[in-house]
Amino acid sequence: MSKTFYIETFGCQMNAHDSEKVIGTLEQQGYARVQDEDAAGLILYNTCSIRDKAEQKVFHRLNEYKKLQGEGKKFAVLGCVAQQEGEKIFEKAPYVSMVAGSASYRNLPEMLRRLEAGEERITGLDDRQTDLTFETEFTVRSNPHRGYITIIEGCDKFCAYCVVPYTRGKERSRTAASVLVEAKKMVDLGFTEIQFLGQNVNSYRDPSGRMSFAELLVAVGELPGIRRVRFTTSHPRDFTRDIVQAIDDTPTLCDHIHLPVQSGSTAVLKAMSREYTREWYLERMSWIKEAKRDISITSDMIVGFPGETDADFEETITLVGEVKYDAVFAFKFSPRPNTPAVTMADSIPDEVKSERLRILMDRQREIQREHYGRHLGEVQEVMVESYNSSRNQVVGRSSQNKTVNFTVSRIGTQIVQAQPPIGSYLPVRITQTLPNCLVGEATADADAVPFVPIQRVSDFVVLN
Repeated sequence: MSKTFYIETFGCQMNAHDSEKVIGTLEQQGYARVQDEDAAGLILYNTCSIRDKAEQKVFHRLNEYKKLQGEGKKFAVLGCVAQQEGEKIFEKAPYVSMVAGSASYRNLPEMLRRLEAGEERITGLDDRQTDLTFETEFTVRSNPHRGYITIIEGCDKFCAYCVVPYTRGKERSRTAASVLVEAKKMVDLGFTEIQFLGQNVNSYRDPSGRMSFAELLVAVGELPGIRRVRFTTSHPRDFTRDIVQAIDDTPTLCDHIHLPVQSGSTAVLKAMSREYTREWYLERMSWIKEAKRDISITSDMIVGFPGETDADFEETITLVGEVKYDAVFAFKFSPRPNTPAVTMADSIPDEVKSERLRILMDRQREIQREHYGRHLGEVQEVMVESYNSSRNQVVGRSSQNKTVNFTVSRIGTQIVQAQPPIGSYLPVRITQTLPNCLVGEATADADAVPFVPIQRVSDFVVLN
């Protein structure tokens, strides 16, 4: 087998960062990454099963490339579908040689050696009892300015609709010391933004007992050279007031919180096994709204959960109106394997689910159109991410995680380039607000001096 590999990643930021660590591990084992399947000796699919038909998508992709098996190529299925389906993958796709769930990635070097030795069916499928996390000093980061750190893996919440506890194992946190060491290395390399990741990131519990989640946020936010610290995704059950206080007191902590509610109905929340009520959630919203900073709030929602009545759905609509989210990511309910919701009678017709989803998103767009208006005339610090040449605009992101499209012609009396470096930070005055983005112009501002990042030779950074 040629020691070249191609990897394709499906799903969330956790999967994307897992792939960064997998890529680093492969390269440390002497493999070279290529950009298409035809040139690879080993083809890996890092999979997601959070949504309906995710497994079919993976098997369809595998079927597309099974013809490459005759050329001596090997296939590996990683991630949530691998853990969910297990050895059944070998039956459905006999040309697959390796199946590994995310909790077993720490064993990748050994599994690769077995693959090179000619083994044809290698499995890495940890049960929920493992206390180990995937910590590696070899991480290939695709963005040289914004980097991710997984601080907690797995989930113990067992929401009725969610497959994550069955595919990623139990909650297990890294020590605060190891997180700080990784963050310090990243800052020394020139990273200016760090994002903490976890299925329930605020459920973090330092095994050494040194720091709470909020204290860890502050510790990283105080590292010299750090510009922004983000975290996702939080769970309402573990959302504490000191998180809001930390954001208020630490300017480098981004003023954005993603706190999925899933439903505005206490009855539906109980059926979902979310273990909080509408009132509990709204109390946490009040903590955020009482903060000195204007903290952006976003959320996830599911419509059409089994048993959701018209009255239940109306409670979701009224919740959206009360909270006034800056964004909502909403989905129709679909049953996932091994979850309690699989056994519930899914009696709500798909057309009703679709209509409820439309009503919810229409209402949310109205709110965003109105709510984004509060930023008109503000000067916000924006990190440059890309360019829209057709509109002669720079595309960036604010501390509140909002997309900002802006023009750059001069800052004060100084003419600047129309395309400032990716990763740089500019003060931008907001001149127009749209439902999904802000529009503005770079401006002179005494308190927001343009920041230019370290220029890099490579698109990738390896921490080792």
